[in-house]
Amino acid sequence: MKFSFFLFFTISVIFSQEKDIVNLPAPMIAVDSLYREDQFYFGLTYNSLFNKAPGVSQNKFSSGVVMGFLRDMPINKSRTVAIATGFGFSYNKSSQNLYLTKTNQDIEYSVIPPGKDYNKNKLDQLYFDVPIEFRWRTSTPESHKFWRIYPGFKFSYVLWDRYTYVDSESNFRIANNKDLNAFQMGAYLACGYNTWNFYAYYGLTPFFNSDAKIGNTNVGLNTLNLGLMFYIL
Repeated sequence: MKFSFFLFFTISVIFSQEKDIVNLPAPMIAVDSLYREDQFYFGLTYNSLFNKAPGVSQNKFSSGVVMGFLRDMPINKSRTVAIATGFGFSYNKSSQNLYLTKTNQDIEYSVIPPGKDYNKNKLDQLYFDVPIEFRWRTSTPESHKFWRIYPGFKFSYVLWDRYTYVDSESNFRIANNKDLNAFQMGAYLACGYNTWNFYAYYGLTPFFNSDAKIGNTNVGLNTLNLGLMFYIL
């Protein structure tokens, strides 16, 4: 009799505890009402050249990479509008038929004649960037999937540059070209949804300053970079 009573009491306690556990309220998920978006960025681009001197043409594949950090600063209560600035780096490669030769400290510019065979003729540039952009998005504290439109300006300084030419008879490089514009500026736009974002950048400052000429014509060369941009919190 005592054992039956003890068994009944134990089973009752167990079922009572299970009932209490089942009826526990769901844990509260904290919502960050002061969230920020898109702190780190990384992009891949295809580069096209504009404002070319007569006879200069682009060939082969010209590519670029952009990456950096932006401080997101929302300016409205819902945090769907913001301003962002920070720093980053970009690398641009352009392949064309512009030919450079160096005599003492001077660099001369010409165009590779049509039909001339060569393996490589390219200009590489590495920049330090300071972007500043206006941001509009449909973000919420609960979701990181949203539409975004980010127009902005980017100020750049050339950290490193190198021209490379290779054919069957010659193989040489020219670095630290004083005719390049060390400080450059351009406008850009990034827009898209979630992971996939279209990116476009146009360089308002030409690669070369007025000292770089083919005959009496400025070499110039502005770039239009089109590609994809990826953001990480």
